[in-house]
Amino acid sequence: MSRLANKTSLVIGGVGGIGGAVSQRFASEGADIYATSRKGGQNTPERAGKGSIRTIQADASDRADLARVFEQIRSEKGRIDVLVVNAGISEYAPLEDISEDHFDRTFGLNVRSLAFAAQGAAELMQPGGTIVLIGSIAGDIGTKGYGVYGATKAAVRSFTRTWANELAPKGIRVNVVSPGPTDTAMMAAASPETRDALANLIPLGRMGRPEEVAAAALFLASDESSFTTGAELAVDGGMAQV
Repeated sequence: MSRLANKTSLVIGGVGGIGGAVSQRFASEGADIYATSRKGGQNTPERAGKGSIRTIQADASDRADLARVFEQIRSEKGRIDVLVVNAGISEYAPLEDISEDHFDRTFGLNVRSLAFAAQGAAELMQPGGTIVLIGSIAGDIGTKGYGVYGATKAAVRSFTRTWANELAPKGIRVNVVSPGPTDTAMMAAASPETRDALANLIPLGRMGRPEEVAAAALFLASDESSFTTGAELAVDGGMAQV
């Protein structure tokens, strides 16, 4: 039986990379997906596996855009069963180069959007709803030049714990998937030397694939993890674990 049959899922940042893999995997398991993207979309459902995917243009850091997305889902479906928040940016800036624009842009997308997406989705969730946040092992390690990014991902982990506590009485579970280096289009643009250096830091000897992160998100979104909340599931080949 499909693990997300008859479920309605909102994937913030659900086109391309990890978010795109999540949308495709969830749809293959029967979910009807609303996937947001800054670049836009047709806003009409397309069949994908046993479910469907529709892409909605929305800036996740803009509360008005998020409100428009939630209103559309409310009018068409009446509820959200699964929220995945994947939208985020990672930009290099050592301490001496951190600007107000860099700080505000990174926290605006990586943290602000997360908070208000979770707030809006929780209002449309019934008991049994799940929230899956996409974090990063960067929240646990001090990568030179990525202090602001790492701080945003530490905030994701902190929100997971707090919201799991706050939403448990409503029957809503909250968990986080924390990937390590993952072979997305952004990573593909890196030099072969950079990619090799990253792979050498990973005990399994390679970068992750978006589909592997999506599989972890599926587990946390489905009833297979019904007794799991407030948890962090690392998908990093052991990079930050051993």
